[in-house]
Parts: sequence; C-alpha cells; structure tokens
Amino acid sequence: MTTRLLNGSEWSAMVLAGAERLSQQAELINALNVFPVPDGDTGTNMNLTMTAGVAELKNKPSQEIGRAAEVLSKGLLMGARGNSGVILSQLFRGFARAVAGQREITVPLFAAALRQGVDTAYKAVVKPVEGTILTVAREAARHGESIARRTEDIAEWMGEVHDKAAETLARTPDMLPVLKQVGVVDSGGQGLVFIYEGFVHFLMNGRTQGAATAPYADGWTTYPSASGTAPAAPAPVSKPAVSQASSAQARLATESIQFPYDMEFFIRLPGRSAYSEASFRKALERDGDSIILIADDDIVKVHVHSRRPGDVLNAALAYGELTNFHILNMRDQHRDLLHPAASAEAAGEAADPMGHEAASGIPDMPELRAAEAATQAVEPAHPVAYEMADFGVVAVSVGEGNDELFRSLGVDAIISGGQSMNPSTEDLVQAISSLAADHIFVLPNNANILLAAKQAQELADRPVTVVPTRSIPQGLAAMLAFQEEQPAAVNEDRMLRAIERVLTGSVTRAVRDTVMDGIDIRGGDYIGILDKQIVASEPTVPAAAKGLLARMLASGDETVMLLSGEGAGDGDTAGLIAWLGETYPDAEVEQHEGGQNLYPYLIMVEKSD
Repeated sequence: MTTRLLNGSEWSAMVLAGAERLSQQAELINALNVFPVPDGDTGTNMNLTMTAGVAELKNKPSQEIGRAAEVLSKGLLMGARGNSGVILSQLFRGFARAVAGQREITVPLFAAALRQGVDTAYKAVVKPVEGTILTVAREAARHGESIARRTEDIAEWMGEVHDKAAETLARTPDMLPVLKQVGVVDSGGQGLVFIYEGFVHFLMNGRTQGAATAPYADGWTTYPSASGTAPAAPAPVSKPAVSQASSAQARLATESIQFPYDMEFFIRLPGRSAYSEASFRKALERDGDSIILIADDDIVKVHVHSRRPGDVLNAALAYGELTNFHILNMRDQHRDLLHPAASAEAAGEAADPMGHEAASGIPDMPELRAAEAATQAVEPAHPVAYEMADFGVVAVSVGEGNDELFRSLGVDAIISGGQSMNPSTEDLVQAISSLAADHIFVLPNNANILLAAKQAQELADRPVTVVPTRSIPQGLAAMLAFQEEQPAAVNEDRMLRAIERVLTGSVTRAVRDTVMDGIDIRGGDYIGILDKQIVASEPTVPAAAKGLLARMLASGDETVMLLSGEGAGDGDTAGLIAWLGETYPDAEVEQHEGGQNLYPYLIMVEKSD
C-alpha cells in the first residue's frame, strides 16, 4: 500500500521504531570504537539521547507532525550525550524547523527536512570531519532530495534513503584512514543507519520490531566492520554511579534539611505569556533554594527545594498550566539513606506505588532509568550561597580522588560522568543553574562532552565559558591557572595557555587485537595513549606506563602528576615512582589516588619551557 502522507502520530510511531532498532544494536555500535579501549560509548550515548527524545514524544503526543517534531527535538536537545548524541539531536532539530506548522508531510517535504537537519548539524560542529555520521546523513539527505519527485510513496523513498546511508557508511573507511586501519566503519554513522532501518521497517510493516518477535526482514544490510564481519561482542559498558558519602549523611540530622520538598514540574506557557524569569526566581527564593529554571519557547522546566510546595505551585500558576509533577520529601529520602534495610522492608513492593509507567506514561525502560539517575549526578561542592559570586566552576569528573582534587582547587559543582557515561546537555545546564554566580566556567574534561557543553552554554541563563579540556589532567591544569580575582577573559586565556602546556597520557586495557600506528596490540594487553596516539602496548600495567612516560618525558626535568585508578596496585605505583626517580632524577613527581575506573593511570606532564 502506498503511503503518501505521514501525520504526527504516524511519524512518532516511525521514530519509536528507529529508537527501538538503535537500542537493540547499541552494544554493536559501542564495539566499533576506533581505539581498542573498554569505553566505546557511541551506541550508549546515541541510545540514551534517543530515549530522552522518545520519552518526551510519549508524554506529549500530537497528530500534527510539526508539533511532534518540535517535542522530539526538545527532548533530544536536553538529553543529548556525547558528540554523537549532540549531532543526532541537531539532525532532528533542523528537521523540526523545516516541518514547523505542518500537520502532515509528503516525500518532498520529508526530503527538505532531512536536508535542513544536516545543515543544522554541520553548523553545530566547529571542525566537521568527513567519514563520520555527518557524511552519512548528508549523502543520504542529498540522495533523498534527488529522488523526491520520482515517487510519492514515503516507504519506498525512505528505503532508498536508508540504502544510500548504508552505502555511504560502507565507504567511511576510505574517507577516514583510521577507520580503515582498525577495520571498522564509523560508529555514529552505523547508529544513524540503524535508526533509518527502523524507520523503513515501520513504514513497510506498520509496527516496531521487538526482540521477542521474528528477526528483521531478509535483505537488511548492516556494516559492522570494513571487512563485513561482525566484531567480537564487547565487554559490558561500565557506567559510573553517583557516589553517596554515607559518612557525611550520617553526620547530618534529618531535621536540619531546611527545604525538604524537592519539586520538579513544567509550566506550559500560553500564547501571550507574561512570564518573567527574574520575577519568578525572586518569588521562589523567598522560601526555597536549588532553583533551576530552563525556558524553551512555550515550556519552562522548574526545579526547586522548598518548605511550602503550595506557595511554589501558586506562584507558577500565574504564568500558565502546570504539568509533569514530581515532588519528593528529602527528609524521607535521608531516613532511607540512614536506615536502608528498614525502609526497604517497610516499603516492600510499594516503593513505587504508582509504577514508573503509571506515573509518567512512559514504559519502564532501563535506558531511561540510567538517564534519570545521571541527571541527579550533579553534586554541588559547597552549600548554596545567598549572594552571587563573580565566578562559579563546573567540572565533569570520575573517581572520588579526582573529585576531591577538583574541589580543593575551587570547583563548585562536580558532574559525575566519565568515558562510559557522558552527562547530558540537561545535566550541564542544571549544574550551571545551580550555582549562585554571575559567570560560569565549564570544564568538560573529555573530548566527547565538548559539544554537549557548548549546547549547554547556549541554553544557560547567564554567561558561560567552556574551557575545551579533553581530559582530567587538562582540567586540573586549567584549575591550577584559575585566579578568582582576575576578569573572565583573563582567566579564560590563562586556562587555555595552561592546557596547551601539558601532555596527557593514560593507560588502559585493550579489548581486541589490532594494529595502530605501527604497534601490534593484543586484546588483554595494556596500552599507553599519548593524547590521541597509542604509543605503547605491554602485557602489564607498569610496563605500559613506563613506555608511555618514556615518550612523554622529553628532557627529563618536567613535572609529572600520576593519578592512580582501578587496576593500579600499590606495588605498581610505588615501583613506577621509584623507576621515575632512577631514570629521570630531575623530574618532579606528584601522585594522587584518582579512583577513576577503566584507567589504571592518568598522567599529566608539564612541558619544559
């Protein structure tokens, strides 16, 4: 049957099918990581991003495709994780702009919307690289436009768009040499192909393809590697949990929680709204703290801790309709932390009396649970201030020791999230909004978080400077250069200069056999990575660390900082420090227990003048 038109409900169902297909293949996408390290997370990031968008789509269904696309775009924007997730959100953001105000779409409008999505995504990336998800999206969209007048059938047209995306994906190793060297295709591009595959399956079959039903129709072609063979199943992705300082909780009396009601809800603004963020914030500050207000067109997301929830709701009602309420009693939560066994026994199966699905209208999805948990990973380092400071600093970190180092250097809010669990745009926006400071500095400390940080910068309610730190050591170097009495521009310059003066190294375990940069790597061995280049592969952690340090210490009189993590034994660290003292007697060595997972050592070397 020919499908000439798609309305909002049909398009939404198609999107859900694409999200489901992506979710089914997330681990395969993770396995396409170029580096043979145990933190390939493109599949995880794209999956969590789509999960956030789908949750919004299910909460706010619409028969009009313009409205449905806008809702999805907002959900993806706030839930975007990692570079791949941000690019994915921008593809749909441009699509939403192209179909704004439309009830249905035809093939020509669908094609134009895909093209606008590509244009929006390219603009979001400072230095686009060919052979990535951007290329796959662009070539598929171009092909879609070229054949848009050949057929009126959306299913037939989308099938050709998918085929062009898959064909382009298969050629990504020819565009990006590192992909050919490793023997894989681009992971983000593969994720997009899976999404398009889900689209086509829905358009042809009218339903999603669950794991319990028959496999996908014969003839679907995916490209898990340049050779056409699927990679070995990856190790489970480690997701760092938000640490709870039980000893600190034990020192806090339940009754001392001044603002016990943790409130989160949305205000739906009318067409001619008199909403004033400054006035509303002032009203909330009369009897509340931890205030976060995120406005996006006709929706305001509100978070506040208050003594009087009724007053908060009355103040919000002055601006529009209220929806999606979540109100928690933090004193009850604190009692649960102090006495978990008693609380669990008392709660029994009624711990979530409404059920996640009943409360929100969203199926209980593990990915959504993970996204919600990560949203609460922002940990302010200091009590809420009632006078605005000149500057505040937000840093992404992993490992309790690294968290403490950042706090000692003046970081105000820590977001827990490393390589395998990147924070979302919304996590970063919330961290920025939680600080009582006029200007915020953000340290992403991971190359895969830079785009989300830039996106948060655009959404923030005050000036934000994103310092492009790509590692924990670079973040520490930037904080060592920060001087609170200096103007923002001076501090930005000092921090940028500081990260240019340091080399960053890391030691981790290879998850597969490969050859990179002329180095034969065996799965299970330990590799030393200098910035983005693998420079050592050895059977033991100390041997890999020594090989890495030998490349990092050019003159032998540099300053070295070792951050020990999971997999670094006490004997390994002591031996490594002794080796440095014997081999590089003029080097200054500083060692800390970082506590990061996956990486036995993170290393910072300050370059000699």
